[in-house]
Amino acid sequence: DEIWLRVPETLKVEMFGKPQTGVFAKDIILKIIGDNGAGRANYMSVEFTGPAAKDFSLASRIVLANMAAEIGAKNGYFPPDDTAFTWLNERARENFEPVYSDSDAVYESVLAYDLSEIEPQVACPHTVDNVKPVSMLDGKAFHQALIGTCTNGREEDLEVAAFILKGKKVHPSVRVLVIPASREEYLNAMRKGILESLSEAGCVILNPGCGPCLGAHQGVLASGEIALSTANRNFRGRMGSRDSEIYLASPATVAASALEGKITDPRKYL
Repeated sequence: DEIWLRVPETLKVEMFGKPQTGVFAKDIILKIIGDNGAGRANYMSVEFTGPAAKDFSLASRIVLANMAAEIGAKNGYFPPDDTAFTWLNERARENFEPVYSDSDAVYESVLAYDLSEIEPQVACPHTVDNVKPVSMLDGKAFHQALIGTCTNGREEDLEVAAFILKGKKVHPSVRVLVIPASREEYLNAMRKGILESLSEAGCVILNPGCGPCLGAHQGVLASGEIALSTANRNFRGRMGSRDSEIYLASPATVAASALEGKITDPRKYL
């Protein structure tokens, strides 16, 4: 018997330049998805590379790789380097061998992005590629903020949210849910006082796991409600009622907006 498998083509994303203050990995991947559409990388692998790629923290790389699926990709990949090896060496249970693209690799296309030109982005209902700059949505009211999930629930994500919210109170019209990506991230954030700062600001800290972002529990949206979330998908009915709406943004944008009760540019708080 034989099994025939189609070998995915590779879409290369070359990144250069330094992001502005207040622009994070989530803004960058939303910009890429918004520019190219949800089906641009169907059945492909997406390789994130270029001079700026090495400057991404591991957590930020995970955001881009995680959301490669939102442009149709089978795989999101950063060429492994010391940042990846350091993380893996603390966790790997057996020897591993890094995989790199061949020097003469052929790419389906190459997309170039100057990160210094990107501003905070927001994905609007009901598709992840319906992306607009935050400035175009300034003042949009919402009911629920969600900070965390597998996409943006690591220590650096929670830390920037806590930096914005520390010593303040979330807007009384908004409920703010925080869900760390894993038990490890939960414990790290707890030890560093990050969760304490978020709780004192009025956030509800949830246990790690799949909950509100897929409409399972811990924050299911009612009819007519609007959420601003750091999760990876905003399809109709994804977080509850089909008559609710979901906007996607970075942890900084969600935290800053939670203070005002409306979508706002986080850069004024950083």
